[in-house]
Amino acid sequence: MKNLLQKSLRQLTIFASIVFALSIPSYFFLVDWIWLKELDENNYLIAQRIENEFNEQNISDEKLAESIKFWNEIQPVSKIKYSLQPLLKDSLYTIKRQNVYSKKEIIDRFRGLKTNIKINNKNHVLIVETNVEETEETVAYIAMATVFFFLILVIGFWVLNKRLSKKIWQPFQDTLQKLKSFQLNSQKSIDFLETDTIEFAELNATLDKLLQHSIATYRNQKEFTENASHELQTPLAILKNKVDILLQSDDLTEKQYHIAEEMNKALLRSSRTNKNLLLLAKIENSQFDSSELINFDTLAAQSIDGLLEHFKEKNLTVSSDIQPGIEVKGNSALTEILINNLIINAIRYTSPGGTIKVGLSKSGFEIRNSGDETLNPDLLFKRFSRIATDDNGSGLGLSIVQEICSFHSWKTTYNFENGEHIFKVLF
Repeated sequence: MKNLLQKSLRQLTIFASIVFALSIPSYFFLVDWIWLKELDENNYLIAQRIENEFNEQNISDEKLAESIKFWNEIQPVSKIKYSLQPLLKDSLYTIKRQNVYSKKEIIDRFRGLKTNIKINNKNHVLIVETNVEETEETVAYIAMATVFFFLILVIGFWVLNKRLSKKIWQPFQDTLQKLKSFQLNSQKSIDFLETDTIEFAELNATLDKLLQHSIATYRNQKEFTENASHELQTPLAILKNKVDILLQSDDLTEKQYHIAEEMNKALLRSSRTNKNLLLLAKIENSQFDSSELINFDTLAAQSIDGLLEHFKEKNLTVSSDIQPGIEVKGNSALTEILINNLIINAIRYTSPGGTIKVGLSKSGFEIRNSGDETLNPDLLFKRFSRIATDDNGSGLGLSIVQEICSFHSWKTTYNFENGEHIFKVLF
């Protein structure tokens, strides 16, 4: 990953490189056009000078013819010819041929002018050709100089960007670090660094407003969960007490007894569901400490020992492969709930006479139980979604497992292989 300034500077560098590449042929055509334009002006000046010099001599026509002949002999690239009819318009052209002034075989480019001049009031045609300087060499030197300054510019941008980014982005980095260390359960607002940059000041003001709202919402939700814990549990406990007294009465008919028994089961389930929902709310609100060092192997062994009666009741074969000395950082109460929920889930949904395997290693915790077919992974960890027709559970056991794993930054997975349901918690 790259920071924002590097990304923008990289795009600018690419754009500048493309512009630079396109500028080289532009230089070539521009310089060539300037050369030809200047040579055309120079050729017109030469033609005007030749015309004036011949007219200033005031010589006879015979002497003029001899002078023109001599001129044509000593000027191989310039010609003067007598013409009865003047040219309709001047002619400008470019030609490549052997340079007559060079002993070596060198093909040069010449810019020519064919125009009318008057000498002794007679029409003559003048041809002037001037050697064109090598445009390629000129452009090459310009390109080299441009490359040099382009590299200085780009390197300077990168160096300045590296130095200035630390200073310019310091308020943003400070805000980012404080947000990373912010914990909602501490209920403490953040004091952002003051800055004179408008964008960062607006960002800090918006974040401060958002955090204040989040803290207030968290505080209200926490109060609600605490109040709900007392307000709901108390009437449920009273109702269950009354039903227990009713069940002990000798005046109940068999039908009334069954109704009271169903009421008792419903109250137990409601009480358990209420406790689980409150637990989920507390986990989501980060109301648990996660800094304990937990002996996971000890908790796993204790959970297995505590559920031995349940294993015997369904005649389940239990085997364990728990490595000693497995320690994790987290909350011991939540970890114990996680282990119990996974084992109870395996007991509940394993047929009588089935097998359950419990494994623990440095990589994670694993529960395997025998089964007939795979379960729907999309419904497993959803709240109140039951994976079997058994209605004794609250439908929140695996949801609590997933929330506890999220709280500890662990990962939970499910697979079905070789007739076994496999739940894993990866540390």
